[in-house]
Amino acid sequence: MSHASDGDLHDNPQTRGMAEFVSGLAYESVPAEVLKRLKLLMLDSVGCALYGSDLPWTRILQQTLAEHDTSQGCAIWGTGLRLSAPHAALVNGTQVQGFELDDVHRQGVMHVGAVVLPALIAIAETRPGMNGKDFLAAAVAGYETGPRVGICMGQEHIAQGWHSGATLGVFSAAAAAARGLKLDVDKTVHALGIAGTQSSGLMAAQYGAMVKRMHAGRASQSGLYGALFAERGFTGILNVFESEYGGFCTTLSRSTDRFDLSQLTAGLGQVWQTMGVALKFYACVGSNHSTLDAVRLMQEKHPFGAEDVKRILVHGSQVTMDHVGWKYSPQGLTSAQLNLPYCVATWLIEGDCFVNQFTEDMVADPQRIRIADKVQVRHDADITARGSKFRHMVRVECELNDGTRMEQVVQAGRGNEKDFASEADVVEKFHKLAERAIPKAQAEQIVDWFMDLEKCVDAAELPRLLTRQ
Repeated sequence: MSHASDGDLHDNPQTRGMAEFVSGLAYESVPAEVLKRLKLLMLDSVGCALYGSDLPWTRILQQTLAEHDTSQGCAIWGTGLRLSAPHAALVNGTQVQGFELDDVHRQGVMHVGAVVLPALIAIAETRPGMNGKDFLAAAVAGYETGPRVGICMGQEHIAQGWHSGATLGVFSAAAAAARGLKLDVDKTVHALGIAGTQSSGLMAAQYGAMVKRMHAGRASQSGLYGALFAERGFTGILNVFESEYGGFCTTLSRSTDRFDLSQLTAGLGQVWQTMGVALKFYACVGSNHSTLDAVRLMQEKHPFGAEDVKRILVHGSQVTMDHVGWKYSPQGLTSAQLNLPYCVATWLIEGDCFVNQFTEDMVADPQRIRIADKVQVRHDADITARGSKFRHMVRVECELNDGTRMEQVVQAGRGNEKDFASEADVVEKFHKLAERAIPKAQAEQIVDWFMDLEKCVDAAELPRLLTRQ
């Protein structure tokens, strides 16, 4: 694999190629199917944010930042609060990711809307006049960028302990914000380079820490900073991806070869990573969804409940094993929503794994812990060998107390990119979430806004619709 020489900072074909795509992306060059999918993805993300506006961790951020930030530039969605653009990106991104409800790009291993939309909408709100077509083009730029960095880095990135949605997210946010500001290629290179050096996020946050929810917001904020600073002439790392010493790829992979730089620009403008984003219909980490679907499918063939189960054995990828397969112990809602055995127990007992099933009083529920102990997760080398496209694939064995044995293979959960949810399903989920924060009529206005986005004269209308009236 060839890498750029650090003696020549202009040897940045991948960084610059990505910047050229972002800066030059026109609405007219985006296929209709991508635009249609994008609208549903964005609608889903703002629904997640509206639900996330009144959670303990988001309230702490809202209240703390309001004490230190008296500016009124941008709305905090689902509330009447206003903060500066960077703080709004931080809070709104945290709200999108606030309850494990938002999208996931499985191959790229990241949540996309949570980092793209807070930064982009902050630009639209503070720079009135961005029309719907430019808003869509900017959003596509963001949705296309971060996942490519994730594909470049591979599954090892998260396995090494980086929270990939946060580390990769800075690039999606910077790309969307840069395109929203209509930065030229050179300044877009700098925006990516400024964002990349702020990249951070540790996976240990998954074991109960509120800060896991904040990673997406921080990434969105960092990307917004990258674009705003670059616009004024502030410079970043020109070869942020290619640099052999201290570059993103070498440093965060701890190697010179455990990544593939060619993936950064492979198929740009022909292969649309936006179409690789899946939606969630369970309020838990995406790695758990295929197992929940497997249990549901087995129950449809042969009904059984929690007390009928003797043992459930989940065979999954190394990422699934490391990410969600650990033995459950009650440490908070974050760990409950990320732990696979706990989520399987929740499904078996409750018959669902949506927002009402995850409450603080259930984190240490003895029945859920007892059922979770019947669930084991094991590494399947054959699944890992299939690569990142199959990282959520599972083979689930279920043995009941009466001796019945079942097995179910699921490659990806409901709403996955290959079998995407219907518009009706996405809108239904949006209303379920949004109406916790705003009236039904206002939620309907938001749906209509996204569906007719091409006709929008000024995208600053969106944050007004997202504000509690």
